[in-house]
Amino acid sequence: MADAIDDLFRRFGKAFNKADVDEIAACVTDDFEWRLSAGGAPSGRVLKGKEDLRAYFADKSKAPREARYSEARIHRAGDKLFGTFRVTGIDHAGKPFDRYGIDLYEVKDGKISLKDSYAKVD
Repeated sequence: MADAIDDLFRRFGKAFNKADVDEIAACVTDDFEWRLSAGGAPSGRVLKGKEDLRAYFADKSKAPREARYSEARIHRAGDKLFGTFRVTGIDHAGKPFDRYGIDLYEVKDGKISLKDSYAKVD
């Protein structure tokens, strides 16, 4: 099972880095939930399902430009997984950024069912 999870997260990470929404959607469950690190307390903005995921990537108004993810690592903690990463790029207002983040993941039936995101921001 560990190899299958490693393969899933490699595939998901590559798709996410390219903003390939079709490939991202192929890695997640139909009832996938993504709790973004911004967008309102206490949970941040919450996307539910593949259609919310597609709409998020289609809306370029707040999307960073030239976002590059690096230093990505997956850490297992019982039945949960944590992903640590660094992201650099230019935000939607034209300001460069460089920050670290962490995602809490849950996997169900061989796909990602939850991505709960946290990032260091100014």
